[in-house]
Amino acid sequence: MKTYQHILFDLDHTLWDFEKNSEETIYTLYDQFELAGFAKFDRTSFYKKYKFVNTLMWDLYNKGKINQKELREYRFKKTLMGLGLEEHEVPAGISEAYTDLCPTKKAVFPYTYEVLQYLQPKYDLHIITNGFKEVQHVKMASSQLQSYFKEIVTSECCGYKKPDRRMFEHLLNRIEVKPADCLMIGDNFECDIEGAMACGIDQVYFNPEGVRSKKRPKPTYEIMCLSELKAIL
Repeated sequence: MKTYQHILFDLDHTLWDFEKNSEETIYTLYDQFELAGFAKFDRTSFYKKYKFVNTLMWDLYNKGKINQKELREYRFKKTLMGLGLEEHEVPAGISEAYTDLCPTKKAVFPYTYEVLQYLQPKYDLHIITNGFKEVQHVKMASSQLQSYFKEIVTSECCGYKKPDRRMFEHLLNRIEVKPADCLMIGDNFECDIEGAMACGIDQVYFNPEGVRSKKRPKPTYEIMCLSELKAIL
């Protein structure tokens, strides 16, 4: 088993439970903006549609096809218009309300704190995320994750987005280590796993849903629960 010195974590969908926190936020916005008054969809339909649209928009953002402003502006328009609202009926301020509220949610994946407490004395831990700088720091503060990590690198601060190897190289240069000394842990196969591969960094594919694809290269490790990291590290 290889010896690593630095562990790189993705944040959303890996430590911070984006889906759970987003769902709770969407339900709050449904009531806050009185969306039931349109009598066209319920809270569950609103969340499912938003989740679908947001996933597509983030994929476009990660591929450089839209920017941060477009992502935030259009995901709610596309969601609510897809549920039957006219563009002029989309509530003003709903996107901003989501951006303000969601990062304050605290849900993390099972065993997050136990695993970080186990790893912190043995390794230097870092965050590397495509999420937006101001939002990611609020998420980490709200869920009490900040104290575990030495470096927090966002795509905004370095000018590149995973899977671009230059984002990984930016972090490696900051901590002055070689790729062989690091292990990347993340849920997004293209951004986290293939991005790390391109930079020569070993990877742990966090795959809690057990998604299978024959077309993907084999990661160094694959886990379904964060607790499995104790058998690797």
